[in-house]
Amino acid sequence: MGIFIRNTQLQIAVIAVICAALLGLYLVLGPPHLIAMSESPAFCASCHVMETQHTAYLHAGAHRRFKCVDCHLPNDNLVSHYVWKSIDGMKDVIVFNSGKIADPIKISEHGAKVLKANCVRCHSTLVSQMDTSRNCWSCHRRVTHTGTGAIATKPI
Repeated sequence: MGIFIRNTQLQIAVIAVICAALLGLYLVLGPPHLIAMSESPAFCASCHVMETQHTAYLHAGAHRRFKCVDCHLPNDNLVSHYVWKSIDGMKDVIVFNSGKIADPIKISEHGAKVLKANCVRCHSTLVSQMDTSRNCWSCHRRVTHTGTGAIATKPI
């Protein structure tokens, strides 16, 4: 009987570990389509503090065909992309729910580096002969989400 109890306990432990692993995998990967949904511009705009930025994005010429994450998250590899997506997402949840939202919203130092790297990555042919020490948006102010379409924006 002692062997039967130990085997039952072992079986329960194995089942518990498998369930925990499956639950962990579900939490990491999320429900079906959650990752794709959370990368859509509509998802980013669902936070009311981003309405102005989303409106500017909708009128941003050629860039409006891209998703927010194409510019605002690292796209050099999937691991980096999803690690920073998690970090930025949790930071946004905390800031939003704590009520400590900057007005106007400003990009972080890390976010600016990521954004610039993505500009250079997408426009590599154009910038191959240029000095890339300055931020792209210091000249290309219309891509900063502070204005819309052909309306000139305020200098940064």
